[in-house]
Amino acid sequence: MKRNLTIGTRRSQLALWQANYVAEALRRHDPELTVQLQHIVTQGDKILDVPLARIGGKGLFTTELEQRLLDGTIDLAVHSLKDLPAAIPDGLCLAAITARHHVHDAFVSNKYASLSALPAGACIGTSSLRRKAQLLHARPDLVVADLRGNVDTRLKKLDDGQYDAIILAEAGLHRLGRADRITQLLPVDMMIPAVGQGALAIETRADDDSLKQALSFLNDSVTAAATTAERTFLAAINGSCQVPVGVYGTVQDGRLTLQSIIAAPDGSQVYRTTTCGSVTDSAAIGHQAACTLLDDGGRRILADLGITLTYEGGSL
Repeated sequence: MKRNLTIGTRRSQLALWQANYVAEALRRHDPELTVQLQHIVTQGDKILDVPLARIGGKGLFTTELEQRLLDGTIDLAVHSLKDLPAAIPDGLCLAAITARHHVHDAFVSNKYASLSALPAGACIGTSSLRRKAQLLHARPDLVVADLRGNVDTRLKKLDDGQYDAIILAEAGLHRLGRADRITQLLPVDMMIPAVGQGALAIETRADDDSLKQALSFLNDSVTAAATTAERTFLAAINGSCQVPVGVYGTVQDGRLTLQSIIAAPDGSQVYRTTTCGSVTDSAAIGHQAACTLLDDGGRRILADLGITLTYEGGSL
């Protein structure tokens, strides 16, 4: 492995925290390494006045980083795993998935102690269709408004009175030292997280065997197994930010439990399933969960959204 590594990262405070976390881990593991960051602007960073679901497509926060990997400008890219599409471009691979912490969605409000305390007609901000659908399913009396920007920008909009409450990822608030702003952690049975939420993904070139080996110490096998099931599910339903889905895997005593939903954007329909099996069958569990939800009614929701199923992992 070469002794000078360049990590590609977005410029947001959260992305820089994540890239520096990996850089410091590499330096501690091998003090002879020189690690530098290269800041890269993605499409999702450029378009801040349009809801993510309306921008459409996949890889809004990752495509530019992946292109720099492919052209050799950077050696590895650090992503929030929840931002990474299920399909990795040819020539690239995930070298490591870090241990997952703080997986919940967080309710943040200056006036109300919990989601249930919000009065009818209250305005709650989120940029995620997944969150919007589950919020409206639980509280159809609320107004869910779009919320874009980095964590501090979103908190400032709340503090300026534009919203009665907002929903942010617990992990991001902890990483930025803003956990004190969390009013309530939303339970998973009410708000299933996004695919890979709380974990970091380290992406490299597939043919760089020495670097993949050097990064292996950062891989957490339990999180990798759980998120393999989650990402298989996402691939099976051709999911993106345009599809309100949530999926969350947990591992205990060698058994993997996968909780999954496909929802209508307005929350009027939510199809939910729990799928279990051996941790060694994580991909099959993700596939089975997708088949179950598609048959239960998810296929109709996806068709209404114009989503075409192209998964090649088995019959859907």
